[in-house]
Amino acid sequence: MEICKDSKVCGGCVYQGVPYGEQLANKAGEVRRLLEEKDIDYGALSPIEPAPDRFGYRNKMEYTFGDMEKGGPTTLGMHKKKHFMSIVTVDECQLVHDDFNQVLRAVLDFVTARGYSHYHKKTHKGLMRHLIVRRGVRTGELLVNVVTSSEEGFDEAGFVEMLRALPLKSKLIGILRTVNDRLADAVYCDELKILFGRDYYMEEVLGLRFKVSAFSFFQTNVAAVENLYSYALDLIDDFEGKTVFDLYCGTGTITQTLAKKAKKVIGIELVEEAVESAKANAALNGLDNCKFIAGDVFEVMNSLADKPDVIVVDPPRVGISPDALDQIISYGVDQIVYISCNPKSLAHNLYYMQYYGYRVVSVKPFDNFPGTKHTEVVVLLSQ
Repeated sequence: MEICKDSKVCGGCVYQGVPYGEQLANKAGEVRRLLEEKDIDYGALSPIEPAPDRFGYRNKMEYTFGDMEKGGPTTLGMHKKKHFMSIVTVDECQLVHDDFNQVLRAVLDFVTARGYSHYHKKTHKGLMRHLIVRRGVRTGELLVNVVTSSEEGFDEAGFVEMLRALPLKSKLIGILRTVNDRLADAVYCDELKILFGRDYYMEEVLGLRFKVSAFSFFQTNVAAVENLYSYALDLIDDFEGKTVFDLYCGTGTITQTLAKKAKKVIGIELVEEAVESAKANAALNGLDNCKFIAGDVFEVMNSLADKPDVIVVDPPRVGISPDALDQIISYGVDQIVYISCNPKSLAHNLYYMQYYGYRVVSVKPFDNFPGTKHTEVVVLLSQ
C-alpha cells in the first residue's frame, strides 16, 4: 500500500513507509530493552506475533471537528503532529474500513454546506465537536455517533437522510447524536439521542456474541485480540474446577472466554457501564458461572470471600496500582497471566513481583496496532 497522503501531518501512525519486518523488530527490541533495564529475569522471550491485518483493522475511530489554521475552513479528523489545536482531515486513513472514510467525508461536506461552526476549545462556543464511528468486524454493522454542543440549528432529519443514502458496504444500524456541553476536549454524554436504528452494534469474538453500546470499551482490533487471548489462555495448565479472577475486565470478553473452561470466574472493573455490558453479554451467551463487580480492583478484592486459583490481569496503560499488586501477590496463586498494553508499566510491575517471589516464565509481544507505536505483551508468571 502507498504511503498515506497525510503521513507528514497526522499524529496517528509513526511507521508510515517503514518495512513491516523493521516495525516488528523495533517493537520487540523495545520490550526487551525495558525488561533488561529493570533487571527482569524473563525466561523465554518469544518472537513478536505479527498482526493478522496491517491495514483496515481498527473498529472504532473518534474524530474531532476543528481547523488546520486558525480561522480556516472546518476540518474533521485527527490532531496534527505536535500541534494539538490543529485538526487534519483524514478521509483516506489506511487503518480503517473504507466506510469510515466515506462517512467522514460525507459528514464534513454536510457540515460545511450548512455553515455549521466547529466548537472552539478556548471560547467554548460552536456546534460541531466530534464524530465517532464504530463497526462490528464479524457482523458488518456500523454505528455513527455525532457529538455536538446544545446550540440550536443541527438538522437531525437531514443528517439521517444523508447518511442513509451513502453506498456503504457495512449495514448502517444506528445513527446517534450525543449532546456535550462540558468544557473539556473529550467526549462526554450529557444527552444521547437515537436518530435512527439502535444505540449498539453486535460483535463476535472467539465464538461468543457481544453487544457493544455507544460508549462502552471494546477491543480495537478483533482478529488480533482473538490470537492474543487464545495464546494467553493456553498458558494456564488446567482450568478444571478452578476459580479465576479477571482483573480490569472491561466488558468481560476474556472473562467469558475463561468461563467456558473454569468452574467460576469473577471479573472486576472500575467502569460501571462496562460491567453492565459484561453482565448483559454473559446472559446473551448463556454463561452463569461468571460474576462481574464494579469498583476499584484493590477494594473489591479486599472485600471478597472468594480466593482465586488463577489470576488474569489486563490493566490500563498505567499498569497495576501498588495496593492492588500487594493484594494479588498475597493470594500466592501458582499462575498469573499479565496482559499489558504498555511495556513500560509492565516492566515496572514485574520488577516488584519478581522481588516478592514470582518468576517470569515467558514473555510474548503482539503487534495488534501496526503502523502505530503501541505493543501488547502477554506474560506468564509463576510462584
